[in-house]
Amino acid sequence: MNFSLYIARRYLISRKSHNIINIISGISVLGVMIGTMALIIVLSVFNGFEKLVISLFNSFNPDLVISVKEGKTFTLPSIPLEQIRQIPGIVSLTQVIEENALLRYKDKQTVVTIKGVGPEFCNSSGIDTMMSEGRFMLEDGEKDYAVLGYGVAYYLGANLKDYLNPISVFVPRRTASFSGGIESAFIEEPIFPAGFFSIQQDYDVKYVLLPLRFVRRLLEYDTQVTSLEVSLDKKSDAKKIQESIQHILGNNFKVKNRFQQQELLFNIMKSEKWAIFLILTFILIVATFNMVGSLSMLILDKKKDIVILQSLGAGRKMIQRIFLSEGFLITLAGAVSGLILGGIICWLQIRFGLIRMGAPDSTFVVDTYPVHMQILDFVYVFLTVNSIGFLASIYTVLNIRKIDTRLVEAS
Repeated sequence: MNFSLYIARRYLISRKSHNIINIISGISVLGVMIGTMALIIVLSVFNGFEKLVISLFNSFNPDLVISVKEGKTFTLPSIPLEQIRQIPGIVSLTQVIEENALLRYKDKQTVVTIKGVGPEFCNSSGIDTMMSEGRFMLEDGEKDYAVLGYGVAYYLGANLKDYLNPISVFVPRRTASFSGGIESAFIEEPIFPAGFFSIQQDYDVKYVLLPLRFVRRLLEYDTQVTSLEVSLDKKSDAKKIQESIQHILGNNFKVKNRFQQQELLFNIMKSEKWAIFLILTFILIVATFNMVGSLSMLILDKKKDIVILQSLGAGRKMIQRIFLSEGFLITLAGAVSGLILGGIICWLQIRFGLIRMGAPDSTFVVDTYPVHMQILDFVYVFLTVNSIGFLASIYTVLNIRKIDTRLVEAS
């Protein structure tokens, strides 16, 4: 074993001449441990919320979206659909038409975004798992049905069991004319709801899912679509497929992956996570002041040992390495114990859901705080804690020269 490390280990675990030094050293280890544990727990909770939000959005957002760069719609014959379908890893292509519309039910009305989708939509998304009432059904033979966001249904007061009053969908005519009055400038189509979905507030109060044929008839479209949603095999390389589709379509179209579809949201979530990381790191820096005090008092307590070591030929650098190793051991003990304790607490939360997000009858998407541990977080926290501890030890050890060992009588 390295000599300086051996002496440092003896200083750490052996009984000091003054009990207060033992207490301060223990407090130093405890402070580093609590700071490390807090970093792991907070980062894991942020990971859990990020994973939850991504899973919710992924139930609505496709793997890839193809849309036109300029304008609103494009025609299917204008793109090589078959060539795109032949790309390995593509499971399905779903035609989509989105448009703003007015919905009216009895005496209530609201403006929404209607999204017309083909029959493949249910298979390529997880929307059927996000139904809060009713079921996901858009077509039943010749009959068309609507699936409303829960917020839209709430505003309208829609009732799935009301078979007498359908929901009226209004959109402006493509060749609108007000000469015959306001009513003649709009197309109205009635439709009954089949269910309500609940994903995320922004979606729940905005979207209404409709059959593609219903929206085409409503908007007087032929082969126009606003986008194509691409569903990929789980084992496929999404980035490679995205680049292949972009190469086939050229610069007139844009192909977005899931991150790009919600780029602002994901960037905000990551920024919040690392902002909290920096705040807790600052708190950890404050906690390391205990270690500075512990090392300073240990150096003062070991003046006689320093004189003896110098008499035996140990130089200043050797003395500094001993106390630097002491600081390293304190940091390492606190970091490792903090990582282990933080990991155990996170595992208990995942396994048993110890901390809940409200009352048992609350309407949260999940009942308990979501937690997801990532190995990289453990690595980053371990490196950060040890770096702070090393700098604190360097600062303290460099002040050894201020100790006048000549005033100490050799024992």
